[in-house]
Amino acid sequence: MSWPSCRQSVVVKAMLAIQLEAEPFEPLSALAEWHQLLAARLGMLPAAESHFVGRVRPSGANDAPLTALELEHYPGMTEACIASLAAAAAGQQGATAVLVKHRIGLVLPGDAIVLVAVAADRRGPAQRCCQELLEALKHEAPFWKREWSQGVGRWITGNTPL
Repeated sequence: MSWPSCRQSVVVKAMLAIQLEAEPFEPLSALAEWHQLLAARLGMLPAAESHFVGRVRPSGANDAPLTALELEHYPGMTEACIASLAAAAAGQQGATAVLVKHRIGLVLPGDAIVLVAVAADRRGPAQRCCQELLEALKHEAPFWKREWSQGVGRWITGNTPL
């Protein structure tokens, strides 16, 4: 599968909400807020949703206990890239709305690092869009990650497997 480039222009038909968060967030509260927004804008909630919550693992790439994961980004560019990826996935799969909340800064083990929520008129488009967007975020979104363990930071050069 080939994901769209962050530089690719995409026509946005779905309702997109892209948020980078420097502070911890509660995924279920974020979903409840998104539901209120969807209901207000669309008049009702779409028939199907797919969600994914990713949390920081307790150990790093070398299996050492992880103190924190640090995420750096390029403000403005990162949000625009994620919006482009979300719009492309939603357009490809026929999703109605997409929410992406992603942490930046220091994130502790167990903390939510990403929330992806997709609404559509059927479960198939919602699930496919969520999966497609997650893979695109992992491989295309401009984040630089550094694992902290025992006071030493190490930049991550690859992605973790599915």
